[in-house]
Amino acid sequence: MARVCFALMTLVWMIVAGNAAAQGAGTAPHLAMRLVAETSAPAPGSSVALAFDALPQPGWHGYWENVGDAGVPMTLDWRLPPGVEAGALRYPVPQRLTVAGLMNYVFERPYAILTTLRIPADAAKGSTIPVSVEADYLVCTEKICVPESQTLSTVLTVGEGRADRLRTKQFDQWRRALPQPLGAPGHYAAADGRVRIAIPYPASAALGDDAYFYPLTHGAIDYAAAQTVVRAGDRLIVETKTGGAWDGAVAGVLDTGTGTSLRVEAVRGAVPAARSDMRRTVLLAFLGALVGGLILNVMPCVFPILSLKALALARANVDARESRREALAYTAGVVLVCVALGGALLAVRAGGSAAGWAFQLQDPRVILFLLILVTGIALNLAGLFELSLPGLAGRGAGESGAFATGALAAFVATPCTGPFLGAALGAALLLPWYGALLIFFGLGLGLALPFLAIGFLPGLRRRLPRPGPWMATLRRILSVPMFLTALALAWILGRQAGVDGMTLGLGAALGVALSLWWAGMRQRRGRGALAAVVPLLLLTAAAIGLVRPAPSRAEVAEAAVPGAEPFSEARLAELRRQGRPVFAYFTADWCLTCKVNEKAAIERSVVAQAFERAGVAVLVGDWTDGDPALGRFIEAQDRAGVPLYLWYAPGADAPKVLPQVLTPELLVGLAR
Repeated sequence: MARVCFALMTLVWMIVAGNAAAQGAGTAPHLAMRLVAETSAPAPGSSVALAFDALPQPGWHGYWENVGDAGVPMTLDWRLPPGVEAGALRYPVPQRLTVAGLMNYVFERPYAILTTLRIPADAAKGSTIPVSVEADYLVCTEKICVPESQTLSTVLTVGEGRADRLRTKQFDQWRRALPQPLGAPGHYAAADGRVRIAIPYPASAALGDDAYFYPLTHGAIDYAAAQTVVRAGDRLIVETKTGGAWDGAVAGVLDTGTGTSLRVEAVRGAVPAARSDMRRTVLLAFLGALVGGLILNVMPCVFPILSLKALALARANVDARESRREALAYTAGVVLVCVALGGALLAVRAGGSAAGWAFQLQDPRVILFLLILVTGIALNLAGLFELSLPGLAGRGAGESGAFATGALAAFVATPCTGPFLGAALGAALLLPWYGALLIFFGLGLGLALPFLAIGFLPGLRRRLPRPGPWMATLRRILSVPMFLTALALAWILGRQAGVDGMTLGLGAALGVALSLWWAGMRQRRGRGALAAVVPLLLLTAAAIGLVRPAPSRAEVAEAAVPGAEPFSEARLAELRRQGRPVFAYFTADWCLTCKVNEKAAIERSVVAQAFERAGVAVLVGDWTDGDPALGRFIEAQDRAGVPLYLWYAPGADAPKVLPQVLTPELLVGLAR
């Protein structure tokens, strides 16, 4: 009670001082606000998102829906035509500000409060809907407070519901700042002036050092008291002092400290003992990346490189010391590229982009470069020319060749994903940067493990086949998967850059082949091949400079599953309201695992028949061009990229995440 009285006295004094200051300073609002609609032409019967776009002056702040120890929340007086209804306000996560021992939940930076406006189903197209609202709120500095009032308005015209792309992008940014609803309830227990709240939270998900629980239930906690947030398996335990008496559940927002937040409701119940296990989370993700990287070695674009490097080591007949040095150099090349790509990914995401693993493959210039590179490797394996660096099958390439081979293997492996990698890389994007880089290090280490074992285990090296003429034949055989990889890259380039882009890429590959053929001829005559490198580099640079992305595809690629539709969150919500089971899968043209699953499982006739009998709706998210809306949805599922397969059972609160390797039996079983 003493704290409440002190807060009220402080607030009254600040308002009195603020009114006096405002009278001398003019009438310009200290919290500039505007009312923005996501679309100015909403369709009849639809809901249109509205935003109160707020910009506090430097040194001033507005208040959250629960203001804390002192302050006044914003109130609204809507003036709407008959039949038009405004929904509840949705606030982003606030900041904490302590003044004179009082905790305030405030916004000192630009923020947006969102709501929805329901348009009547019988609204005539072309009719106007004037929207007006009077907003009363309190705006403060650390010394004074000023009550302000603004009348905000906009005019909507009933139409087709189309929205401007830039405005939709802005609303997407505002929505990302909103807390996401937590599907499962939490539990709380209060005793001896303390309250402990258990919140469901996966052990594999990241937790920042500044995690905090913002209460919405008044009296549940002491706002100014310190909080501890620790793990207990798949739960977070928030412990702090109670704020007094309250009835019923405890509602609030959990800021995880990682850029994400959750809206929580906890009921009275058992709360487990807390313990911190961030190290366990990192360890599990590291092991998943390690195993996933090991599996990548059997991919068609990596296996030939690994095989020939191992056989070259056997053919060179080097001693144990040299074998270990080459193995370490190869590992260094692999790990360096994986960590560098991971660091670049984290930097891109820190800039606000919803990028995922292999994000660079969304750029056709990277695909064209890979096409030329893989074509060169395939021609080298086919015997058109010899290359001592990176020493794919050459002799005496030494540590520099081993390092370059490892870097090459890691780079060409980026289009691939597989078992264990999805969850591991998804966890990496939620961990602190140092934990994330450790996951990428584990991916590189797993990719390098086979050659590392060959270099350090003499018994394994002795089991390698003896050198002989058969190795030349094996080289030719191993060129086949590399040529197939080049063919797949040409197809991807066509999907990203159109027919013109694919023609440019194939022309560049042909030019590179002619340059390498010339180099091979010079080598066979005992002359240097350096002269062939210059036109090769010029041709590659010119092709990369000329290729351009094709216009974005508005429609999903035609699928063999009857009735498949492009994925959108709105369509998903509509299907779930209808009570239909939904199979949503997210793919990309450059994702090898995605294409294998589609041909081997998803597009099978037995699956199509089972889905049709069960009324299963199929939604396809094509992430080839890096659609940011899809990227945000994929990220919300704790995944770093594609493939991602989700099954929404009727009435279920959350989707079931399916394995990254699908079978027809699995999908048919779900439909049944």
